[in-house]
Amino acid sequence: MSKILTVSPSPHVHSDESVNKIMYRVVLAMMPALAWSVFVFGFDALRVTLTAVAACIVFEYLIQKFLMKVTPSVTDGSAIITGILLAFNVPANIPWWIIIIGALVSIGIAKLSFGGLGNNIFNPALVGRVFLLISFPVHMTSWPVNIQSGVDAVTSATPLGLIKESIKNGQVLSDVLGDVPGTMDMLLGNIGGSLGEVSALLLIVGGIYMLFRKVITWHIPVAVLGSMAIFSGILWLVNPEIFMNPVFHLLTGGAMLGAIFMATDMVTSPMTPKGQIIYGVGIGIITISIRTWGAYPEGISFAILLMNAVTPLINTYIKPKRFGGTK
Repeated sequence: MSKILTVSPSPHVHSDESVNKIMYRVVLAMMPALAWSVFVFGFDALRVTLTAVAACIVFEYLIQKFLMKVTPSVTDGSAIITGILLAFNVPANIPWWIIIIGALVSIGIAKLSFGGLGNNIFNPALVGRVFLLISFPVHMTSWPVNIQSGVDAVTSATPLGLIKESIKNGQVLSDVLGDVPGTMDMLLGNIGGSLGEVSALLLIVGGIYMLFRKVITWHIPVAVLGSMAIFSGILWLVNPEIFMNPVFHLLTGGAMLGAIFMATDMVTSPMTPKGQIIYGVGIGIITISIRTWGAYPEGISFAILLMNAVTPLINTYIKPKRFGGTK
């Protein structure tokens, strides 16, 4: 036979959805936040993003074609998403060669070494980000100043970093709250930080678009952000002089980016709604724990990777209902 037919038992679900369509919808959802980061940080934001995307595409093509000996899948959009998310997790002033290293780790190690899209255990962009953070801590924590702020400086501390350093030095929050951006500044993006954490509002807009197009469901974002709010709220009520309020935690750092765009990665997150809620709650609790008692001011990257590792266990014990069955 010239063609091998694969026959599978019913039920057969027909849909016009495809990997390409889903991936490019995610890319479109990230465009508002990307546009704002260019407005906030200037050409550097565009330079970092284009470098990351190009490097991810090139590495995926070369590794698949010459090492794996398979047809390259660079047109499916997944490498573009990895590149944008990697760029969203680094400062706008990071050197180009560090971005290329991060792209190689993301694509070559975190994705293709497991077999490619659909087989990777961990979110590729987060693996690249954590690798760069451990390998190049100075470059990864030197945050450029918002060029729209008019401040005559090169780098500045993020709100999370400022709070972390103040508490470490024995200060109470009432002494430093005047130096922390207000709620509207954090919501609209008038702050410093990585490319993808400067506008919580536009990340939410992208998340609403993905919900509307059924790219994601509400379970993971709500579980992540809800558990972060509840846990940080309890700590804040216990002692507001050393613990920040829930609104601060939700609008700063990578909370929105992680909850909406990275934790919802369909390959590395649980299959069932119940499993997704457990997964999201775990991310939220771990994130606040790291922010409060850990060495790093941010924690959502580590939290998502840790819960990525737990996802196979969640899928084993919380399975979807069989088609036509009662359980």
